[in-house]
Amino acid sequence: MVGRMEELLQRVALHVAIAAELLCILCIAFGAVEATYLAVRFLITRPANVQKARRHVWVRFARSIILALEFALAADIARTAVAPSWDDIGQLAAIAFIRTALNFFLERDLEVFGGEEPHEAAARPRV
Repeated sequence: MVGRMEELLQRVALHVAIAAELLCILCIAFGAVEATYLAVRFLITRPANVQKARRHVWVRFARSIILALEFALAADIARTAVAPSWDDIGQLAAIAFIRTALNFFLERDLEVFGGEEPHEAAARPRV
């Protein structure tokens, strides 16, 4: 009975991991298409502040990548959630560290380089 339950949980975890990986891919694809569209639009319209336009494209794409990294990490956790071996745990720890570090530095860059859109900054309560 325990073996069957573990097998069922592994199947469910596999489906959850596949769904999270699909969402990861969709986030990257959507972000890339959106960034390409914005870049082409800015090339055609030649905005007055090119630096601000470039930053806008980068910020939008960076947000998609951050979300994709979260889904990728969720997929890795789901794959190793049911009866992991020590080798699986070690690999997950290394992957989680790398993805978390990438996410941390990308979010920090968003804060440093003006990641907030003007309407978001205005809507945020001041303390």
